[in-house]
Amino acid sequence: MASSSPPQPLPRGLPAAALLLLLLLLVLAPATDALACSSQKLTNSTLYSTCLDLPTLSASLHFSYDPANSSAAVAFVASPPKGEDGWVAWALNPTATGMFGAQALIAFRDAGTMTVKTYNITSTKVRESPISFETWDRSADYNAADGTIRIYAKIKVPAGDPAKLNQVWQVGSSVTNGVPAPHAMTAENLGAKGTLDLVSGTSTSGGTGRSPALAPTLVPDPPSGVSRIGEGSNGAFLVLSLAFLVSSFFGFY
Repeated sequence: MASSSPPQPLPRGLPAAALLLLLLLLVLAPATDALACSSQKLTNSTLYSTCLDLPTLSASLHFSYDPANSSAAVAFVASPPKGEDGWVAWALNPTATGMFGAQALIAFRDAGTMTVKTYNITSTKVRESPISFETWDRSADYNAADGTIRIYAKIKVPAGDPAKLNQVWQVGSSVTNGVPAPHAMTAENLGAKGTLDLVSGTSTSGGTGRSPALAPTLVPDPPSGVSRIGEGSNGAFLVLSLAFLVSSFFGFY
């Protein structure tokens, strides 16, 4: 009878290689908590020819632009920190890139009903007021399935180039006596602004900076060069450090 060969030991570095691969996937994988606008089910979704996942706050914007009368149908979707007790805001700013000067639509629950109100943001004290461009068919709803508040509206696009509009968006955790409370001052909140191109259906991020309109005080800009895990030099350094520690511990070389 032929003798069977003894089982061969697994390569020494295999467990370390598997663990290293898992760590790399965890570090480099993109965030999955963002809401994909293409999967969102909206009221009157046929109105919107374009959807954009905005770069911060897991927010999305759906819209269609009619150049014949310079108007747009929009639906803004975002998740406030405390669900239907919070508020969401979307704005166009005809004069600047931040919140001061923004002509905002803010949605929240008021007297038991989801509503959308207009705000001309001129200071850190937010008060309901008329805005500089016409809006109609305004409404809002709350989707318990994903915790989002959605703003629906039709707007007369401000005079100027519809391919170079300044947009701002925001979320907050609470509303007191019909007044939205200040939003958080994280990098995501402060970076919730950019340029909207209604013609090509694209947007660009405005980056981090001051966005103080719904907050009581100004704060310094975040330090330059800050990046999230997996981005830029900080992400590369973290990956290399993890690789070195794992290989040293398990003898993976």
